[in-house]
Formats: sequence, structure tokens, C-alpha cells
Amino acid sequence: MGKILTLIIGLMAFAPAAYAAHVGDADKGAKIFKKCKACHKVGDGAKNGVGPHLNLLFGRVAGTLEGAKFSKGMVRMGNDGLIWTAETLEAFLENPKAMVSKTRMSFKGLSEHEDREDVLAYLRQFSDDPQNIPEAEPTAEPSPEELPPEILAIVGDTAYGQYLSGECVTCHQSSGADDGIPSITGWPNDDFVVALHAYKNKLRPHPVMQLVTSRLSNDEIAALAAYFRDLE
Repeated sequence: MGKILTLIIGLMAFAPAAYAAHVGDADKGAKIFKKCKACHKVGDGAKNGVGPHLNLLFGRVAGTLEGAKFSKGMVRMGNDGLIWTAETLEAFLENPKAMVSKTRMSFKGLSEHEDREDVLAYLRQFSDDPQNIPEAEPTAEPSPEELPPEILAIVGDTAYGQYLSGECVTCHQSSGADDGIPSITGWPNDDFVVALHAYKNKLRPHPVMQLVTSRLSNDEIAALAAYFRDLE
């Protein structure tokens, strides 16, 4: 996983983000998108390259574009029901590896919310019904929140995390083996917390994980993160 996060990708310990009327600057987004051009193409004649082309991105199921190469993690997220909307794309652009485990995308993400808004405004021009921005999905614009720093600052109780882990290891192998179910052993603490809050707030799709995390408190998530971080 990536470095410790300082800004969190709308993976909240409270209600999901509401949509707002503000839309980013597409012209600025076009300049920022130059960082992405080595792997992603968009516009007339765009084809898949190292990464998938980004025409008609909004509303697309993750990992499903014909002819494109995707990581197992991206395909898994698509099978779980991840759809690229303004909200999920904003989260992915901030920290790809926290949003989609073991994604092939090596880009570290855009830390500035304004930059992410601008890139999304640019990409919307190549998706369906951009004239309906911001009212109609798939081009509605969210107002993401940051995970409060006090949530990330919680020091998890490793022993308590081990006690809680029984439900986790019924699927995730404590050895770290990845046999169709992603490994969570050795995850950096903040990435683990981010991912579980993503499920808890239904940004990451997976009905079982959403159910499990809905029952966890902030302290319990921190405890699990501490336990699996140190598990060899």
C-alpha cells in the first residue's frame, strides 16, 4: 500500500458526502491531466494503452472496459459493484491504492481537492450528458469530506484487535496469502483505517464488508488496523 495518508478520500466515519453545485475548472483540469497522459488517453480516437482510455468513464463499472488490461484488484472491485461516479472517482484520484487494493496504477494521487475537481470537470466533457452538470448523474459533483484527524490519531489496541480479528480471518488469511481474497496482513495503519471506513460508508462496494464494518466503532477499526499492521 501507499505512504501514510494525510488527506482522506471521502472515506468518512460519518454520513456519505452530499452533492454540491460547484464544478471544477475543465481548462485547469486539462493541464493537470498531462500527468496522466503517459498511461491514459481521452478524446477523439482515444484507445487503450498502458491504462484504459477514459472516454465515457462516468457510469462505467470498474475493470470492465473491453480490450483494456486491469489488475485483479480492479476487476474484483468491479465485480463487487464499484461504478465510476464523481464521488468514487474523486476518492480514487486522491489515493488510488487506498481505494483499490493492488491497483496497477502507480500514480500516487492528487492531494489537492481543487485539482481533483478540475480533472473531473475535464473528464466529464468526454462522458455522457456533460451539459447536465452538476444536476444529473453520472456527472454530479460531490462535496467530499476529510476523515477527521482525530480518527487517524486513534492508537489501536493490538490485543483487542486480535480478539476482534476472528471474523476477519474467516475470509482473509492471517498468513498473508491471497487466494482470491485480498491479503490484509502488514497493511500500513492509515491505509487499513481508510479502507474500512470506505466500506462502512459504502464508498467501497461489497455487501459483506459493508455489513461487517457497519458494526465497528472507530476504536475497533483502529484496533484491527494495529493488529493486522504488525502481523507477520
